[in-house]
Amino acid sequence: MIQVNHLTKRYAGRTAVDSISFEVEKGEIVGFLGPNGAGKSTTLRILTCFLSASEGTARVAGYDTYEDSIKVRQHVGYMPENVPLYPDMRVVEYLQFRARLKGLRYKEARRAVAEAMDICSLTEVDHKIIATLSKGYKQRVGLADALVNKPDLLILDEPTNGLDPNQIRQSRDLIKRLGERHTILISTHILSEVEMTCGRVVIIDKGNIKACDTPQNLIRRLRRPGEIMLEMQGDGEAAAKKIGKLEGVKSVKKTESGNQWVTLLIHTDPNIDAREDVFNLVTKSGWKIRELASRAASLEDAFVDIVQRPGELTKKEVADAGS
Repeated sequence: MIQVNHLTKRYAGRTAVDSISFEVEKGEIVGFLGPNGAGKSTTLRILTCFLSASEGTARVAGYDTYEDSIKVRQHVGYMPENVPLYPDMRVVEYLQFRARLKGLRYKEARRAVAEAMDICSLTEVDHKIIATLSKGYKQRVGLADALVNKPDLLILDEPTNGLDPNQIRQSRDLIKRLGERHTILISTHILSEVEMTCGRVVIIDKGNIKACDTPQNLIRRLRRPGEIMLEMQGDGEAAAKKIGKLEGVKSVKKTESGNQWVTLLIHTDPNIDAREDVFNLVTKSGWKIRELASRAASLEDAFVDIVQRPGELTKKEVADAGS
């Protein structure tokens, strides 16, 4: 559905996107992640034909975004971060207007608008003035606009920006449902949502692709140690020394104590689960355990680990990123 090959975008004095390559297959939900200024929005604007590339190519549904921009736009539904709505229009009027602009005939536009409003739960506000809507409803109107021409590809730039937790959950469920019928490329800073929604993520930083893989694989490749939290009753100093000698344990830190209970934070090799060995050691030593738990790594941990790596990418990392 998307083929990006050595795509580069230069502005005066700087390179926003530096020869990136990646693909998105039909039917995928892919997260496009990166810190502020990484080149995410520039890449999305090239894919949606708002900008032209300085070098390289980008193809959507088999059409080049520069040479066949009209064809590309017929296959793309785009929801930008700040949805540009006409605040003085009613919801249904605005969506019908947008549908006609996208080439739908009158009866076809009415059917498409009704379907889009139903999908985005807008039927109860169909005749309200857009300016009177809440932030959440305005986001839904923008999504309905992107859906109205039934595109093969949805590109969503920060679709949950400014929403409350309940609205974010609703948007997540909606995106999952849309993924059954559309290919979706989604850019967001809410990494927990990406982890629950996307089958694959592309991470870009300083104009370069740093990783391209499933969230689970990126978490497995973490260089940071795992963490185990132990709350016990006994000699904390002696326990820290003994636990520090166990296989896979990198360090042990005594974090707090009180009422004869001691809390130890144990850093371990990310590929070794040391909880059983810790449990056996503590119980054999005659100390009591109140809590023993591991902290599971998240996509956020993987993201921070990847974008904060010092130096240049290795050849293997570059190959992994482009695969």
